[in-house]
Amino acid sequence: MDEQLLRLIQLTVNGIALGSIIALAAVGLTLTYGILRLSNFAHGDFMTLGAYLTWLANRSGVNIWLAMVLGAGVTVLGMLLCEQLLWSPMRAIRATSTTLIIMSIGLALFIRNGIILIWGGSNQSYNLPVVAAIDILGIKVPFFDLIVVALAFLAILGLHFLLQNTKIGKAMRAVADNVDLARVSGINVERVVIWTWVIAGSLTALGGGMLGLTEAVRPNMGWFLILPMFASVILGGIGNPYGAIAGALVIGVAQELSTFWLPTEYKLAVALLIMVLVLLLRPQGLFKGTI
Repeated sequence: MDEQLLRLIQLTVNGIALGSIIALAAVGLTLTYGILRLSNFAHGDFMTLGAYLTWLANRSGVNIWLAMVLGAGVTVLGMLLCEQLLWSPMRAIRATSTTLIIMSIGLALFIRNGIILIWGGSNQSYNLPVVAAIDILGIKVPFFDLIVVALAFLAILGLHFLLQNTKIGKAMRAVADNVDLARVSGINVERVVIWTWVIAGSLTALGGGMLGLTEAVRPNMGWFLILPMFASVILGGIGNPYGAIAGALVIGVAQELSTFWLPTEYKLAVALLIMVLVLLLRPQGLFKGTI
């Protein structure tokens, strides 16, 4: 096989793995906006928190997969605490979107610096066995990249089932469409809010834990993904989780393929360019509507 073509295929495979991780976090981000009308700039740092909690449990002797579950659970508790202390009071006084964005940026800085204070700023890694990459027709596919894609696929299937076939999923869709109409229809909006944070926190922390499988765990790992996350949400259509998944895969593959022509430092610029073009040419995204 031609060497250039081989490299392009390799980059595409890498992009699918990256896109799968971005997809999990982007779904959480689009759910919080679609249901809570919150553009949460702390989302990437909750992803980092999930990775660090996974690392902490794993380094304590816990199996990596169980460590991810524990990390997700504690991250969800952190998100619920922020809901009670920050977002619920802000909704009660009808704070503006600008106020909420500024608060979320402050929360992001608080989480990131808290991580540095507790665990330091150096890179960390999970306690994992060394597994050789799988060779498929000359394409080197890292074993943990396959695991990442498979886990992301299963998580997204679970989300689809929950949104389409459960009572809480239907309630979430109703609240996303019209919160006042949902409330007068007898839907417990506060319960929907809690479930939104539980789902968003679980997916985001799982994404952070899986990101730690493919790269070093470090304090700014989630912050560097916040732009691709927002680009994925905007590309797919704000508030649409299925659109966020598709957008994330496009962004992940585009970022990795860009390194064929550009230095790796410009990967984030590719996500920014796609986001700007979508906002200019199709502001509603690829898929209109919400959940």
